[in-house]
Amino acid sequence: MSIYVGNLSFEVTQDDLTQVFSEYGTVKRAQLPTDRETGRPRGFAFVEMGSEAEEAAAIEALDGAEWMGRDLRVNKAKPREERGSSGGGSWGNRGGGGGGGGSRRY
Repeated sequence: MSIYVGNLSFEVTQDDLTQVFSEYGTVKRAQLPTDRETGRPRGFAFVEMGSEAEEAAAIEALDGAEWMGRDLRVNKAKPREERGSSGGGSWGNRGGGGGGGGSRRY
């Protein structure tokens, strides 16, 4: 399992993450996703610790903590959902069918 770290400063590096989380145990891996087009960090990361106890300690200590001017969101990462090629349902047929105002949000 890994830890999701959100609301990161765009100045954070992978080494910064490793250093902060290593205070709570062994950091097996720190992943800082970047934007494909700009190469800039996307403002979140995933950190994998050596054990569940270390993960729990890091989450407890760092969730809500201020770091580099931002209040961190730190919790267990949810498993990545498979993205199907269908496009997610009713996006394909958006035309036709009648009135009745109201607003739709997507």
